[in-house]
Parts: sequence; structure tokens; C-alpha cells
Amino acid sequence: MLFGLLFIWIISTVGLLLVTKIVPGVRAHSIGDLFIAALILGFINAFIRPLLWVLTLPLTVLSFGLFALFINAFMIQITAMIVSGFEVDDFPNAFMAAIIMVLLAIAGFIFVEWFLFGSVFWVNFNTSHLGLGM
Repeated sequence: MLFGLLFIWIISTVGLLLVTKIVPGVRAHSIGDLFIAALILGFINAFIRPLLWVLTLPLTVLSFGLFALFINAFMIQITAMIVSGFEVDDFPNAFMAAIIMVLLAIAGFIFVEWFLFGSVFWVNFNTSHLGLGM
């Protein structure tokens, strides 16, 4: 479990590094600041984001999930307010950073699926107890 958390933390840091290279309005003063920003972003996503998801669920449903990008951008801006060495100029830059982070997450899931040769089972459905066993 600890290895998994460290792995996710490092991957998030690499994602933030890519965001700082792609989006001109997002900057980090050092790699250490990126590690701290990734850690803070992880805590914010773990504790504050679920509350915002529940509060904005009707908007998210009506927008077919696109409002979740606004929530992610807001989480990135909160991180920039907390970490002094991580800067986001304005909300459009945070929104672009959120889009890039989501695309990187999707690419990561696809890569893991490909790397493990399709052996990732997100839901394990056992049909033998239903009388449909083969």
C-alpha cells in the first residue's frame, strides 16, 4: 500500500512537471516545490474534492461530467494558494492544467492496461454462483 501511494505521488509530480512545461501560466520554482504541490493536491483531492462533487452533482450530471474539469481546476488553484513555490496565474491556466492532468490520467490507465496485457480487471464478476458457470 505504501509503495502504491509513493508511486501515485511520483506520477502526480511528473504530471505537474509536464503541466508546467506545457501551460505558460503554471510555474514551479523547483522540483521540491512540485513534490510538495503534488502531495498537497493529493490531500485536497482526498478531502475537499469529494465534498464539492456531492455539492455540484446536479451541475456535473447536466453537463455530462464536464463540470468536473472546473472542480479539478479549482483544486489546482487551491494548491497554488497553499504552496508558495507553485504558481498559477489565473483560472483559464488552471483549467488547461486540469485538462492536461485528466488526459495524462487517461493515458496512464490505458498504458497500465496495455502494459499488463489486458489483465486489469476493474470488476470481477463471478458467474458460477448464478448457475451460469462454464
